[in-house]
Amino acid sequence: MTHVEAGTSLATAVPVWVRHAGAVCLAAGILGAVSGIFLAVYPAQVPEDMFSYPLTAGGFTVIQIWFFVQHVGLLAGIAALARAAVMAQGRSARWGIGLAGWGMALLAVTELIAITARNSTYPGDGTGLLDALYGVSSVAVGGGLILAGIAVRRGGRWSGWRGLVVLVAGIFVFVPMMPALLGPFVLARLAITVWMLLFAALGYALWQADQQ
Repeated sequence: MTHVEAGTSLATAVPVWVRHAGAVCLAAGILGAVSGIFLAVYPAQVPEDMFSYPLTAGGFTVIQIWFFVQHVGLLAGIAALARAAVMAQGRSARWGIGLAGWGMALLAVTELIAITARNSTYPGDGTGLLDALYGVSSVAVGGGLILAGIAVRRGGRWSGWRGLVVLVAGIFVFVPMMPALLGPFVLARLAITVWMLLFAALGYALWQADQQ
């Protein structure tokens, strides 16, 4: 049995896999941000009304598969947060992590489903369903992170920016990301890029949990 001596930081007892999952989330967040910038600046290969814009159908297929993998990396961070012992126990933590995890899993799967619309215009056949899936999954992640973020604040075990990053990542979904997604393509990509950087910050906090 592992014993934590008096005066030892709570973070010392964090399981190794939590820190490893945090590192995965950090990498996924950074690479997600790079992907967002890439899409924002990449020269358009198809008309703007194509669902795959700015990529061709082939390029869109490749990047959607990548987004699925990258979102699984973000999901690892959410799973690690559940076992990092930084949230106050209660329904806020349980519901928050469950909702955020379910939402991120659905968002990952939706990235694969979106491949079916690679040759469609927007709006077009199947894009209405995709809009609904992206919307439901994003709201679930945002709402779940807000609840989890409240539990982190109540727990008081993360101070400074660490104590705020989960809550801010949840609020960011609703303001300003969702309004930005209804705006110009580049603005939407930049908003997602910032959201990914917030996940990178969460991943860093989890990765360095034993040093806090």
